[in-house]
Amino acid sequence: MSDLFPPETRSLPGRAEMEAAFMTHDGRWDGLFVAAVTTTGIFCRPSCPARKPKPENVEYYATAREALFSGFRPCLRCRPLEASGDPEWVARLLSLVESEPDRRFRDAELAEAGIDPVAARRFWQRRYGMSFQAYSRARRLGRAFEAIRRGDDLDDAMLERGWESFSGFREAFGDRFGVPPGSAARGASTADFVRLAWIETPLGPMVAGAVGKGVCLLEFSDRRMMEAQLESVRSRFGIPLAPGESPHLSSLRDELAAYFEGRLRAFSTPLALAGSPFEESVWRALGEIPAGETRTYAELAECLGKPGASRAVGHANGRNRVAILVPCHRVVRSGYPGAAALAEAGGGLEDPDAPSALESLGGYGGGLWRKRALLELEAGLRRWTPRPTA
Repeated sequence: MSDLFPPETRSLPGRAEMEAAFMTHDGRWDGLFVAAVTTTGIFCRPSCPARKPKPENVEYYATAREALFSGFRPCLRCRPLEASGDPEWVARLLSLVESEPDRRFRDAELAEAGIDPVAARRFWQRRYGMSFQAYSRARRLGRAFEAIRRGDDLDDAMLERGWESFSGFREAFGDRFGVPPGSAARGASTADFVRLAWIETPLGPMVAGAVGKGVCLLEFSDRRMMEAQLESVRSRFGIPLAPGESPHLSSLRDELAAYFEGRLRAFSTPLALAGSPFEESVWRALGEIPAGETRTYAELAECLGKPGASRAVGHANGRNRVAILVPCHRVVRSGYPGAAALAEAGGGLEDPDAPSALESLGGYGGGLWRKRALLELEAGLRRWTPRPTA
């Protein structure tokens, strides 16, 4: 049976190796991965001298950018955004951002601090895949949104985070959250939001979203095009995204835990699906495939009364935004040998000895190794035991 914690990307070492390196502060692994601590929201270098957390509270990412995108912030002790050979001003700029996350750093202020604004933009884009100003602005907008939802004065939320023009703040806020700041303030306690939460699973962390009707999003956090998925949810439901909890998310956590332990075969948490009529018909058909069984794309098209529409079914399958509960992983290509054959083949995406078996899985936004693991779970070929809580 394959590893319960396969690498999250091809460029990552194995989890056991990363865990050993991180827990022993092994600096030889610096630059190969970063370790993100889920209980603190901080990510570190492998060599970080800080006291190490419990292994079950650590997730691993290939790059600092991936950790930042997943919502973690850099450790102030080991400074994982810095690299040997970086210009001295990089460390100073990072320290400024972390010490004053609500501050707007203007080009003139950077110049006064001895930092060339143009060099900062270019360096940040090259190293982290985003401009320095974009990173700083996103941090400020996120904090402003939380302040408004808490009931803070709208002007204070704007001015304290570096905006002097309400029109500029309104535009940036609307672009980020899909509603003007005044609407967010009025709806802080009554209006609906897509509530977003982080759910740990044996196959890696997932981002879950729920509205009043039910769960509308469940994706692995390292899924490609995650930003596009979030934007699609916001557009489809016409309401902003915000961190939060809901009864649907609590139910989802409990049911996912039971599912991975092999105690649950069918989910009862309500769903809120928003797509075209054809997409929704495909997603409903997916929900009718029993756990432990699979269908080919052609068979699913036949079930829908649309023979020959395999390609369209595949596209709709790929646009599913609620993984596992809407079981798109149960749709495979013709020639799929079955979960037992995949488990027997072993290995992962990097295993050259079993390419044909893996190719028969078709596609999966969360990665083929996860699709295989889910099929093996539902076939009774693997289980995950609950992680200790103390």
